[in-house]
Amino acid sequence: MAAVTDSSYTQRRASIETYFDRTAVEAWKRLTSDAPVGRIRATVRAGRDEMRRTLLGWLPANLRGKRLLDAGCGTGMLAVEAARRGAHVTAVDLSPTLIQLARERLPHDIGQGHIDFLAGDMLDASLGHFDHVVAMDSLIHYRTRDVVDVLGALAQRTGGSILFTFAPRTPLLAAMHAAGQLFPHGNRSPAIEPVAEQALARAIGEQPGFDRWQCGRTARIARGFYISQALELARR
Repeated sequence: MAAVTDSSYTQRRASIETYFDRTAVEAWKRLTSDAPVGRIRATVRAGRDEMRRTLLGWLPANLRGKRLLDAGCGTGMLAVEAARRGAHVTAVDLSPTLIQLARERLPHDIGQGHIDFLAGDMLDASLGHFDHVVAMDSLIHYRTRDVVDVLGALAQRTGGSILFTFAPRTPLLAAMHAAGQLFPHGNRSPAIEPVAEQALARAIGEQPGFDRWQCGRTARIARGFYISQALELARR
């Protein structure tokens, strides 16, 4: 496996951290709450809600005693639901500001589960090993080669499944990005990297270490200005 730290992943990671920790903090606070938002952000919120439900639906209903990595957890909405199923969740995000917001929003009723909110890199080996990894919309800013390298690194520390999303290469998504990305000018995110599904699956299959893994369920969510595709990787 190529060393992720030596790739363009590192440079892209820095711009993503700046965006989510400084440029668009207020926008993401509103987007991940129930506060009123404009038409564009409303479609993004609805799409993200549906994607989160989809990924949670692919996890076991009973996660008691299981370790789950929420890679790119944002304000922690998926982590909370996984904890309510009994999981011990390590919820990591590049943005210390969003991690602090996640801690502030943490409800009291998370059942028998537990959440550790941490600011840092999802690839930090000190986070340990996991039964399941979920990376919802946290890899969409990276090139295909970097995405595959990240998945390979995560697979070395995962015993069950990896659920992640990518931006599917579609004419509609390409047109939307050419017109100015998903948010108004003042809150533009780092460029999203559309990925062809077949090319991604082929690259994963060719990645050393994935011989004991297989691509499973897939689902595309398209709600206005939100277009994302989920893919399940499961150990054979």
